[in-house]
Amino acid sequence: MVTLLYEQSGLLGVSGISGDMRTLIDSDDPLAAEAVDLFVYRIAREIGSLAAAIGGLDTLVFKAGIRQNAPYIRERAGAVAGWLAVNIDHKLNGRGDEVISLAGSDVDALVIPTDEERAVGIQHLCASSFVARTLSAEPDATRAAGVSTCQEFGGSSMVR
Repeated sequence: MVTLLYEQSGLLGVSGISGDMRTLIDSDDPLAAEAVDLFVYRIAREIGSLAAAIGGLDTLVFKAGIRQNAPYIRERAGAVAGWLAVNIDHKLNGRGDEVISLAGSDVDALVIPTDEERAVGIQHLCASSFVARTLSAEPDATRAAGVSTCQEFGGSSMVR
């Protein structure tokens, strides 16, 4: 079961070819195209769901693998979110600029790097700070750890 869920599902499970988006985009196989289409559909579904929940969008941010290696996916995601006034500039997107929306767009589209090691470190400091605060008489243990605020909101932390 673990092998099925962690190694044979997702893009690989749909395409039967690869779990690597770059390989699927470059492939002529219809199953690769179906996997890419399904991926874009899931992005569109999440954008739409979140936009509805918060009453619209000011900015659409692409991070992680979509930031690094997938201008095609960013462009398609922008196209399916066009009803939210997301307008991706083809040239800026292809170059991987930080701002990839057309000038004057109602919604900014940004490509932002993800520092996963920093995020893990922040989570560790927050957890350590919580333990330090509960075990120590010193209420400012977080300051000593270099963390100003460790409020948890769905797994993210606010830090300086």
